[in-house]
Amino acid sequence: MTHRMILNQTGYFGRGSISSIAPEIIRRNLTRAFIVTDPALVGNGTVRRVTDLLDEARVPWDIFSDVVPNPPVEKVQAGLAAFRASGADVLIGLGGGSPQDTCKAISVIATNPEFEDVVSLEGQSPTRNPGVPIIGVPTTAGTASETTINYVITDTSAQRKFVCVDPHDIPVVAVVDPDLMDGMPRSLKVATGLDALTHAIEGYVTPGAWELSDALCLRSIQMIAASLRAAADGDPEAVEQMGLAAYINGMAYSNVGLGLVHGMAHPLGGRYGAPHGVANGILLAPVMAFNAEHTGEKYRDIAQAFDVADSRTMPLDQARAAAVDAVATLAKELGNPTRISQIGVDASGIDALADDAFADVCTPGNPRPATREDIHTLYTSLL
Repeated sequence: MTHRMILNQTGYFGRGSISSIAPEIIRRNLTRAFIVTDPALVGNGTVRRVTDLLDEARVPWDIFSDVVPNPPVEKVQAGLAAFRASGADVLIGLGGGSPQDTCKAISVIATNPEFEDVVSLEGQSPTRNPGVPIIGVPTTAGTASETTINYVITDTSAQRKFVCVDPHDIPVVAVVDPDLMDGMPRSLKVATGLDALTHAIEGYVTPGAWELSDALCLRSIQMIAASLRAAADGDPEAVEQMGLAAYINGMAYSNVGLGLVHGMAHPLGGRYGAPHGVANGILLAPVMAFNAEHTGEKYRDIAQAFDVADSRTMPLDQARAAAVDAVATLAKELGNPTRISQIGVDASGIDALADDAFADVCTPGNPRPATREDIHTLYTSLL
C-alpha cells in the first residue's frame, strides 16, 4: 500500500515564534500581507501583536476581520472580495479553526476562480492550481488547521457544514506560538482541547492509519492526556504542550482521515450552531464505545496514555472499556456537555442529523462501518 504525507514547508514552534512571520514573507519575495481573523482577536490585541511586527519590517498589510464561528459561504466570498481589492500576495490565517478555514477557502478560490460558489469545493481535491501562500498562525490548541489540507465551511441555506480536502490549501508556513494561546477563555481551551483529542484518537484508529501516523497520533494522545486539565486552568507549560500536541496530530489526521465523531459533529454545527470542539467532546466517548471491537489493541495504548492501572496486562475488553471511560471522565471533569439536548437538539431533529452525518465525508473513515440507523441510534442515546 502507498501512503501519502503532505506537510508544511516550514514550521516554527515556541514562545515568541511570531517574530518569524515577517522574515518568512521577505525571504519568499512576497510583498503585501492580507490577515484573515475575527473581531475578538482584533479587540484583545492579538492582531496588533502581528501587525506591529509587520510594520517594523515594513511589510504592508490589510485585514479582513469579519470571520464568524462555523464560517459560512457568504463570509468566504466577502473575504475573497476584500483580498482581491487589497493586491496582497500572501495570506495570514490568524486565529482558531474559523479564521484558518476561511483563509484557506479564500486562498484556493483566488487561484481557482471557477469555485467562487464555494460549495463546489466540497470533497476531495477539486482545484488544479496551488492557492495563494498562507502563513497559518493558530491562537487555539485544537484544529491544527495550520498544518492540514482540510477546511470546513457552512452552507447556511442548506443548514449543513461541508468538508473540503485539498493539498492546495495547506499553509506554506505554520507558526505555533503559545503566547497567543494563553489568553483563551477556559471554555475555549476545553473545547479546542477536546477537538485535538478527537483528532488524535480518530486519526489513530481510522483504517487509513499506518506506522508514521500512529506515532504522531499516539504521542499527541499522551500529551493531551497529561496536559489538557492543566492547560484549561491556565498553566503556561501545559498550554504550550497542547499547542504542540494539536499540531502533531494535525500532521497525521490531515493525511489519514477521521471518522464518525466528526461525521456526527459537523451536522450539530451546521444545524444547531454547536461549537465544533463541544460537539466532539459530547460524541467522542460514545463513538469510541461503538467502535471498540474494531480497533485491535489500540484502545489499550489509549488507556495507557491516560495512566490506567494495569492497562498493559488486563483483558482486552477491559482495556477498551477503560479507554472509553478515561475519555468520558476527562470530558465530564472539564465541564463539557454530555448530551446533545444541552446544545438544543430534541427528538424531532434526529432524522435530519442522521441523514447529514451518514453523508458526511468523514464518516467512511470510521473503523466500524456505520449505517444510517446506527447513527440515528447514537444520536438518540445522547438526547
